[in-house]
Amino acid sequence: MTHTPVQDVTAPDLFPAAFPEDAFPQVVWAPNERPASLPAQAWTTETTHRDGQQGGLPLTVETGLAIYDLMGRFSGQSGALRQAEFFVYRPADRAMLEGALERWHGGHPVEPTTWIRATRSDAALVAGLGVRETGMLASASDYHTFYKFTPGGRAQAARTYLDAVQAVLDVGLRPRLHLEDATRAPREFILPFVEAVQTLAAAYPAAQAPRIRVCDTMGVGLPLDGVAWPRSVPRLMRDLQAAGVPGELLEFHPHNDTHLVVANSLSAVMAGCAAINGTLLGKGERTGNAPLEGVLLHLMGLGLSSGADFTVLNELNSLYEELGQGVPAKYPLYGRDAHRTRAGIHADGLNKFWPMYAPFNVPALLGRPLELSLTKDSGLAGLIFLIKAHTGTELPKEHAGLRALHAQLSAEFDAGRQTAAEWEEIAERALKLTAPDGVLPSGA
Repeated sequence: MTHTPVQDVTAPDLFPAAFPEDAFPQVVWAPNERPASLPAQAWTTETTHRDGQQGGLPLTVETGLAIYDLMGRFSGQSGALRQAEFFVYRPADRAMLEGALERWHGGHPVEPTTWIRATRSDAALVAGLGVRETGMLASASDYHTFYKFTPGGRAQAARTYLDAVQAVLDVGLRPRLHLEDATRAPREFILPFVEAVQTLAAAYPAAQAPRIRVCDTMGVGLPLDGVAWPRSVPRLMRDLQAAGVPGELLEFHPHNDTHLVVANSLSAVMAGCAAINGTLLGKGERTGNAPLEGVLLHLMGLGLSSGADFTVLNELNSLYEELGQGVPAKYPLYGRDAHRTRAGIHADGLNKFWPMYAPFNVPALLGRPLELSLTKDSGLAGLIFLIKAHTGTELPKEHAGLRALHAQLSAEFDAGRQTAAEWEEIAERALKLTAPDGVLPSGA
């Protein structure tokens, strides 16, 4: 068997089209492989004030509006985040909604909407609130229609939902049908019900054309094409479009129970769904909703969404930390340790060419530093990186003082120390190494 030898080249190929210097990674399609089903645009919608609060976020009116303000700063005029939904049942939720509507009328880019159960009595609650659209819970699986209703069954559930849709249309609002548990729901319920909703709405203005939100409530959907109904997310989206729902009126709402929330979101978009509903930083019931920052990173890479200001989410995480709800240390993008290395070989790579161990320009795009904690595995390279990051001075590996500091730390780890050494612990000793004549200036 013959082998083609590896040929040397004069310059590295870093695939700049896929990994540009100052943007998130871009999707580069192979020739003639771009799916025809991709929508022209895709965007996100928010449910922190509904699903996030339902999942444990302790929101007051003040904090709820602070989060809404951060959503606006994050999205700006990009259109990346277009709507946020609110409860209407408690006075505090009404006050949050009223504050959001006031801001929206003043130019805030994220439109407030509401969420109700699909009943005529709940429809009456939203008639005069000033919103243009309301979500309506329409549980779709037999797990719900047979065991939630008395007496149970698909036909009664459909009649109840359609009566509520009629009430919402009659007061001039756009209904958004939340097909709860759609990834465990029969085709024989979802498709006839959606067709009935469209038939009912046909007599009303186009601005009230219903949106259809497909909910992977238990996170059991799969991002795979060939899987049978109901678990294939792309199959659900294609079948709903075939039933007459345009992609711009389709929305996907997944949960992360089986680790597939972002993959399922992208599979929905690839199949033509234009909107993903979730929460910034993934807050929500159980394992959480789709983390919209992760979804949008990839939508931008696909060229389907304009850029949002990802640095704003550092403030959102700080707010959540104040509420005792900060993201885990290793949470992607915004966790305390998301961009922290402890291995000497990684630190050495960062010293030589930092993109070697960064997925993109983290400081520029996220407003977060590339960080390092000193451990028994960090080596001299780790110490060099940490000192350079905080002082701007890169000491050579042969520097006697550097080697002495490294030896002190190594002795501590050899003696059984298990905790990492952070900059604050070594700052005074390290600063002396970079100061002229090893003397710190007064007050340093």
